[in-house]
Amino acid sequence: MQDNHHIHTIDTGFQRPAFDAAYLVTHRDRAAFIDCGTRHSVPKLLAALRHSGMKPENVDWLILTHVHLDHAGGAGELLAHLPHAALVVHPRGARHMIDPSKLWAGASAVYGEAVMQRDYGSLRPVPAERVVEAMDGHEVDLAGRKLVCLDSPGHARHHNAIWDPLSGSCFTGDTFGLSYREFDTANGAFIVPTTTPVQFDPDALHASIERICALTPRALFPTHYGRIEGIARLASDMHEQIDAMVAVAVACEQHEDRHAALTRSLEELYARRAARHGWPGSRARLRELLGGDIELNAQGLEVWLDRRPD
Repeated sequence: MQDNHHIHTIDTGFQRPAFDAAYLVTHRDRAAFIDCGTRHSVPKLLAALRHSGMKPENVDWLILTHVHLDHAGGAGELLAHLPHAALVVHPRGARHMIDPSKLWAGASAVYGEAVMQRDYGSLRPVPAERVVEAMDGHEVDLAGRKLVCLDSPGHARHHNAIWDPLSGSCFTGDTFGLSYREFDTANGAFIVPTTTPVQFDPDALHASIERICALTPRALFPTHYGRIEGIARLASDMHEQIDAMVAVAVACEQHEDRHAALTRSLEELYARRAARHGWPGSRARLRELLGGDIELNAQGLEVWLDRRPD
C-alpha cells in the first residue's frame, strides 16, 4: 500500500495479517526502510522494493525506531541484501544490532528456543561500520528528503520516532501505541498504549506523545499498524489510558495473583473503551486481537511496579 508521499506500508507477516508493519519511503531514485520486522519478513520487504520500481542498490538507509525483535529482528539479514545501505539506530540500541546475542538470550529465556526460531528466525549481526548512531535530532538525508530522528522514550529507552516534514507524518514505532485496523469504526482509529517489558516509563511516554503532537503531524505511522489520522483525539486517548493502566497496576499490586488480576483488569479497560468507540466486536474477538498485547502490557506494568521508587 502506498500513499501520495511515496510511503509504502509493508505487512511483515509477523503473527497475523495487518499486525506488524515496515515502511518503505521512496524519493527520487533512492529509498529507505523504516523498521523491518523479523528475519522471516525479509523476502516481503525485498518484494515490496521491487514492486515500487526500486532495486536493492537504490536503498540508502534502514532506520529502526527501536530494537525489539518485531521491529528489528531482520535488520542484519535485510542489510545483507542492500549493498549500499547503512543502519540508523538509537545509540542505546546500536550495540544490540552489532552483537544481538543478548537480545536473543533475553527473548529466548521468555519464549524458548523453538518459538524464537519459528517466530523470529536467527539474528544476523550488523557490521559495526554500517551502523549510524542517531542522537536526538539526527537528520537522515534521503536524496534531499529529510527524515529526523527524535528521541522518544516511554515504551523503550532506546526509541526514536522518525519525523518526515515532506509528508507531515511521523513514524512512531511503539511510542504512540497500537492501532489495529480491525478496531476502526465511524469514529476513526482505536488506540492502545503498549508497555512491553522492560522499560515502561509513564512520565516519559506522556512527554514523548506531547513532543510528537507539537509537530502537528497530518498522519502517524505506528508499526502496529498502518497510517492513522485524528492525532489530537488519539493523543488524548493515549494520555487517558496510560494513567488508567498505571492506576490498574497500583490497584492490583497487592493481589495474591497480581498478573492474573492485571490481565483481567486490562481486558476490562480495553473492552469498555472499545465499546465506547463504537466497536461491535465480542469479548472473544477482543481477546483474539489484543490477548498478546494484554499479556505483554501486564508484564510491562509488573516490571514498572517492581522498579518504581517507594
